[in-house]
Amino acid sequence: MFTGIIEETGIVRDFTFLNKGAKLKVECIKILDDINIGDSIAVNGCCQTVTETGSGYFCAEVSEETLSITNFRNIKHSDQVNLERALTPNSRMGGHIVQGHIDCTGKFLRYEKQADFYNLTFEIPKQQTKYVVKKGSIAVNGISLTVADIKDNIFKTAIIPHTFNNTNLHNCKPGDTVNIETDILGRYIEKFLSPVNNNNTLNEDFLKENGFI
Repeated sequence: MFTGIIEETGIVRDFTFLNKGAKLKVECIKILDDINIGDSIAVNGCCQTVTETGSGYFCAEVSEETLSITNFRNIKHSDQVNLERALTPNSRMGGHIVQGHIDCTGKFLRYEKQADFYNLTFEIPKQQTKYVVKKGSIAVNGISLTVADIKDNIFKTAIIPHTFNNTNLHNCKPGDTVNIETDILGRYIEKFLSPVNNNNTLNEDFLKENGFI
């Protein structure tokens, strides 16, 4: 589990496609302090297992599934990636609950600078919009952000200078692909309330029997 508060940005030093999946090597400093093989690191918001560490780098093996649903398939040598170590029991919850399980990719459309602040606009698949609400949380490339507005399948976020300057958002160009993880709370609520693909008994008869209608 993660918070969406980026600890540092790393540099991709190698990304090699294999017969199935790929191998990723990332150069970094801060997050290596207490990282061991088998630990989890969110790379652009995608939970990856450390398979190798060394002086100033770590490696991970990227699955076919990850390649199919994230922007990893577009990663190139020298790309900047957002990094966050998994939560520990005494960590402050500075962002929101981020699992590191990417739901889809979105498209960066544009940013508007307002004084020192930035309004960023993204497009996401229509089927994901039901999980995105105004003033709710969303993770973009692993960054915990607040939805400032949403209309159809376009949402906006307001970014403070620290977030803009200390993540890879400042490298985004119109049309770039970003990883999107919607708020897990919305998906659980949908599961609990939906009679479709669910074994719960929440239906009109249940509500009548219990005095709700």
